[in-house]
Amino acid sequence: PTCGQREAIAMVKGEKKSRVNDIVTREYTVNLHKRLLGKQFKKRAPRAVSEVKKFAQKAMGTTDVRIDQRLNKHLWSRGVKNVPVRVRVRLARKRNDDEDAKEKLYTMCTLVDVDTFKGVGTQVIQE
Repeated sequence: PTCGQREAIAMVKGEKKSRVNDIVTREYTVNLHKRLLGKQFKKRAPRAVSEVKKFAQKAMGTTDVRIDQRLNKHLWSRGVKNVPVRVRVRLARKRNDDEDAKEKLYTMCTLVDVDTFKGVGTQVIQE
């Protein structure tokens, strides 16, 4: 069977596909405006941080997500209630070096400075 058929057979058997070898880096634009719509002002910046984490968990498939200090400062830069509408993030899935870690992989979120968000889309970064 071909590679795609093997994956399909593995999925039918109920085996989970391993992501240990999938050390990958991608850039995404996260629209915080739609995720914070209707939230009370004093909870907007903390909610923005957790929404970026939630987005990274879904995109990269790891529960261990770490936010870079620069990204955190950018989210809080205009205070607790005036969060940036969009933010460009680089999500890097990395191998966890701790021996007693629950997961083999974690995701690192870093800020990407862009002039405009128009037409950038999702990009895979080759390392």
